[in-house]
Amino acid sequence: MEPSKDISRLIEIMAALRDPETGCPWDIEQNFATIKPYTIEEAYEVADAIEREDMDDLCDELGDLLLQVVFHARMAEEAGEFSFGDVVEAITRKMIRRHPHVFARSDADTPDAVKKQWDEIKQAEKRERTERRARRGITEDFKAGFLGSVQRSFPALTEALKLQERAAKVGFDWSAPEPILDKIEEEIDELRVALRGGDKSKVSDELGDLIFAVVNIGRHVKADPEQALRGTNTKFRRRFNHIEQVLDVEGESLEAASLERMEEIWQAAKAIERAGAE
Repeated sequence: MEPSKDISRLIEIMAALRDPETGCPWDIEQNFATIKPYTIEEAYEVADAIEREDMDDLCDELGDLLLQVVFHARMAEEAGEFSFGDVVEAITRKMIRRHPHVFARSDADTPDAVKKQWDEIKQAEKRERTERRARRGITEDFKAGFLGSVQRSFPALTEALKLQERAAKVGFDWSAPEPILDKIEEEIDELRVALRGGDKSKVSDELGDLIFAVVNIGRHVKADPEQALRGTNTKFRRRFNHIEQVLDVEGESLEAASLERMEEIWQAAKAIERAGAE
């Protein structure tokens, strides 16, 4: 099989990878839930390439993201739900429908008129979506209710922040940051109990509650949790790189170094950073 600019070749490749008899063992055992993290990861890789203005990487990462779409569509086709062609048809129909000022007759000739028209079309689509969900027996709808405007597609930290901001609009909120610290300590205690119990599901549940509370205090002190964590990630990278560099100079590898030695170098990296900040 040869590479091609034709999307049908990629669809053929995915079908071959998923073939129960001759396909790839890893690809065959995947499902929507196991592939989902990779789909999110590839979207972030695209965003990173854009931020770095690396067009070569962007082309590569867009391909990886496209592969995710083809992968999900293939699994859906195997389940008798829909195919890649249905995905393409759905988005082309949506784009044509939402742009009648481009693809059909329309009086929308200003940005405001286009936006009003777009909103009206989206409302019609929401009604159709509700009807489709009802026919499939899907009753729970996170897009409904007061919190429905907060997209579940956001990164978890961002979703938590926006849920809290939305709830605060109707007074469901802490009055000050200090009580949230008590809540965090309460969640830590509950996490300790879950850890002693050994129930992984309970541990995950309590960990989520703890993170949600931490996000809440970040909101109260005007510190965006996503950006705060990004800063910490950068700091961790820098300090760990320092460990690696020092060990390399000493002729030792990361794998061979003791935890005590790595912690010693870590503390030295912190001291260097603090001295530079003064």
